Amino acid sequence: MTQNAPAEAEQQQAEHEAQAVHGTQHSFRRKMIGRVVSAKMQKTVVVEVVTHRRDPLYGKYVRSRARYKAHDGQSQYKPGDQVEIQEHRPISREKRFIVTRLVKKFVEE
Repeated sequence: MTQNAPAEAEQQQAEHEAQAVHGTQHSFRRKMIGRVVSAKMQKTVVVEVVTHRRDPLYGKYVRSRARYKAHDGQSQYKPGDQVEIQEHRPISREKRFIVTRLVKKFVEE
């Protein structure tokens, strides 16, 4: 053991507390950005997430989409809004995500 071990431990503790306060701690839950396609259920929205990945053989970009049911406590998001969803503990049989923030509001032309 070195003589600086207690001082190093205090410094690490201070850094950990600073991370917790400022929210820079690594999150283990997936975050995705998608578009609300349905808001007909109570406190639930259906979010469609579109991802582009490169085909390994042909090199063409392939679009894939997935739909997730996400919890919307105040029922404030409307179809067309772009939102960020985050993984959460199971809320119901099919809901495993919550809406964390509004990225872009839908504007009709």
